[in-house]
Amino acid sequence: MKGKSMKRLTQGSMWIRFTRALAVHVLLCVGVVFNAQAAPWDPTAQDYAGHQGSTIYVSKQGDNSDGSSWATGFHTIQAALSAIPDEQGGYTVVVRPDRYVEANLAPNTKGAAGACNALIGDVDGTLGSGATGWVLIDSGDPELGFKSWDWWGTIRASSQNWSTGNNKETFSSIIWDRWILRNLYTAGGDAGLFWDLTDKSGEGFTVIVEDCVGTGRAFGGGVCYPIVRENEPSVFRRCYFLALDWVGDTAAVLLGGWEKTMPEFPHVVYEDCTLVHPDNAVALSYASYCARGKFTNCRMIVLNFTQPEMGAKSTGIICTQGHRDTGRLHVDLENCILAGSTVFTAGPDSEAVSYTAKGTVQAYLQFKSPLPEGFIRMGLWPTDLYAQIAPPQPGTK
Repeated sequence: MKGKSMKRLTQGSMWIRFTRALAVHVLLCVGVVFNAQAAPWDPTAQDYAGHQGSTIYVSKQGDNSDGSSWATGFHTIQAALSAIPDEQGGYTVVVRPDRYVEANLAPNTKGAAGACNALIGDVDGTLGSGATGWVLIDSGDPELGFKSWDWWGTIRASSQNWSTGNNKETFSSIIWDRWILRNLYTAGGDAGLFWDLTDKSGEGFTVIVEDCVGTGRAFGGGVCYPIVRENEPSVFRRCYFLALDWVGDTAAVLLGGWEKTMPEFPHVVYEDCTLVHPDNAVALSYASYCARGKFTNCRMIVLNFTQPEMGAKSTGIICTQGHRDTGRLHVDLENCILAGSTVFTAGPDSEAVSYTAKGTVQAYLQFKSPLPEGFIRMGLWPTDLYAQIAPPQPGTK
């Protein structure tokens, strides 16, 4: 049942302060139901109780020998990811702020239940790098620019069944299972912080992404084709996602699940995130079965306000266009604000989406577009929302 909305808040800075104040963090314990006595899963936490892995350093000022310190740091992120020695988890890769021209990153191993691995940018210098700023992972061509090529992005994934692009072999992003990523800015490729399980679709998978910027042609971020882990969904917190294309399977974030019936719990949770796209903030992947996402205190900004009479209509802030017959998307929205021509895909494809709207869910729409039940229509331009259309500065929350 669609949730009831609270009374409308005033637009502008009051709304932003309100949503920030209500932000809640999903507390996870990998592999078990969270409780106060559960061992932390984060190897960087002071009370971490899992396997004690080593710290591996990445710095272009290091000597590129063994990565055991800033002085001996590897020059590439991939070299550090390849140096993870075992599957026990608890390893941390720390990266000095700089531009790293790399693509198709993949660690040597997964993390472990109760012991995630972590990839962290030292954006404020507190981890000893002596530098501040973004850790920018640029997957573009250094000479020719933006590399818009299927399966060419920050996170390695590929499929031989795909007709074009980087498809010489099949590789699954499942190797990133139980990794934490923080303080990274990705750009220049087909997808930013996006994981596709390809031939491992239908297995459990969890990533935790915090304080990152994900940009790409097709997708800024997302996860495709896991099955739900009830107590450890993938989580994106305080992140910014931007995608640049508007044709076909593209969105700021893409969701895909593998269950044939809608799961009770989400595949992915988004908290305090900003999603920007020419046409779709959130989309159901064309190859998905049932996918479920939860969005709390999120901002969804779509730039397409095409006049409905002109023919080339918007496919929706939340898009289910082109789903296969068994594809379904469910979104749980809480204290979110959306802007775009229309909330959902119109026409027959609209049957593929269901939703709940809790707290205050606001929408700034083209004036002829219908307002879904549980939403509050914004009549005036939301200046504070559009002030967040650009990525944040490093280290800001």
